[in-house]
Amino acid sequence: MAKRQTLFKEISPSEFFYRNRDLAGFSNPSRALYSATRELVENALDACEAAQILPDIFVRITSADFDGALTDPKPYILKVQDNGPGIEPKYVPDAFARIFYGSKFQLKQSRGMFGMGATMAILYGQVTTNRPVLVTTSVDGEKAYTFELMVNIHDNTPLVLNKSVKPAFGKTGVSVQLTLEGDYGRAGSKIQEYFKQTALVTPYANILFIDPNGKLFYYERVTEKMPKPAKETLPHPLGIDLEALRRLLKESKESTLKKFLSKNFHRVGDRIAEDFLRYAGLDPNKKPQDLTNDEITRLGAALHSYDKFLPPDSRCLSPLGEELLATGIEKELQPEFVAVVQRPPSAYSGFPFIVEVGLAYGGKNVEAGLKLLRFANRIPLLYDEANDVSWKVVNEEIDWKRYKIPQDAPLTIITHVCSTKVPYKTVGKEYLADRPELERELKNGLREVLRRLSTYLSRKSTLAFVKKKMNIYEKYLPLIARFSAELSGAPRPPNYRKLLKKSIEEPFVENSEKAIEGERVDYGEEVVKFEQRRLEEYCR
Repeated sequence: MAKRQTLFKEISPSEFFYRNRDLAGFSNPSRALYSATRELVENALDACEAAQILPDIFVRITSADFDGALTDPKPYILKVQDNGPGIEPKYVPDAFARIFYGSKFQLKQSRGMFGMGATMAILYGQVTTNRPVLVTTSVDGEKAYTFELMVNIHDNTPLVLNKSVKPAFGKTGVSVQLTLEGDYGRAGSKIQEYFKQTALVTPYANILFIDPNGKLFYYERVTEKMPKPAKETLPHPLGIDLEALRRLLKESKESTLKKFLSKNFHRVGDRIAEDFLRYAGLDPNKKPQDLTNDEITRLGAALHSYDKFLPPDSRCLSPLGEELLATGIEKELQPEFVAVVQRPPSAYSGFPFIVEVGLAYGGKNVEAGLKLLRFANRIPLLYDEANDVSWKVVNEEIDWKRYKIPQDAPLTIITHVCSTKVPYKTVGKEYLADRPELERELKNGLREVLRRLSTYLSRKSTLAFVKKKMNIYEKYLPLIARFSAELSGAPRPPNYRKLLKKSIEEPFVENSEKAIEGERVDYGEEVVKFEQRRLEEYCR
């Protein structure tokens, strides 16, 4: 009897994601249309922000069924165009038609992290419609290069079907047009919400979206201030693993371990490198390439246990900032009350991060009940809310009774986490892991904005009480003045109008700064003093 042979086979990254599209958020036509739109828009915004160019983003989704005979799911044409710096033509085929090739593989804050989002959208369009993608780029405003591309799934290489050149008429940037199977009937509300939330955290961008029905959604720029661009940084010793350490050692051109540590790690100088190597029991003058496997293992373990490394520097990050976040909230939600706080920089596993928390209460576009808007590196997170650490903090870690906020209050909470490595739980970038450090900063930020809201509501309630009192005075003081004049024989009633014209805001001026800072202020005693003072003035 012949012995059965076991066959071994290698597949390319493109082949893997072709077979496992759901890992990247392309599990069905509805989710795929949303994910493709999001990935291309994020690339456009990242390109503009990196070059400090105020973004002008154009997005259009058109039905490829021009006769209108098909129902969802059906082919759609998705076009995303930006005014960024463009991509050098020689990089375009690989950047758009090869998975795991791009500009995202740096330790740097950006929306994209895995270098595969746009390519996955193109791959999905290819396997569902068999249509190529059209990519047009211009870096100098003189010539625009258009590529017609497909992905060679078997080899993970680009297939250039056609290339052409035309005048750019002074415009730079990238335009991507692809055809994919989608279900806008189901995805439409999510896509519209995505643009609304994106406009909230990018108030410096003009975003124009035209849906398949021809409906236009325009989110206008309201400020020209942009966040500072993120900077690439070196890995922190606490965030390095053995495989990454092995690669750094192999590729190092440094002559000693001391120089290797000071040149390849974040915030490690010569003094700390010497002290660390003594702690690890390794020779500072030994060549990095000469370390044995056991020494590499010992070095990796010591990097994680040594407690004298300086914390990561947050200057490489690009938070939105309190002013821009408040501007975006006011623009999109038009609330009655806004509070925004940016927490001090922190770190998890050697990766720096900053948490920003905003709150919008009442007003024009804030609906009754609690709503949570989640962002990571300025990406709206619209799916899997219940699995996110922000949801856990808002619903399980906060004692809402303490802040005396009505249960059905029109309230929207905004959380934003920026980091060189956002702790996503999935490749689809939809929710964040509940890291203790992240949970702590979110909780403290939320408590601060809730204290400010509580103070505002307390002040508002007191103002309503005083207004009610003043209305009573306005009704009865003229009668009292007339009766008192008649009883005293005075030629005319006392001047009570000055009393009524006095601002009811007076008792709160002294404590206004405390209210702004979020401290609880008891206005009851001030109100009593205010009324007594007014009556004394009247009696005089």
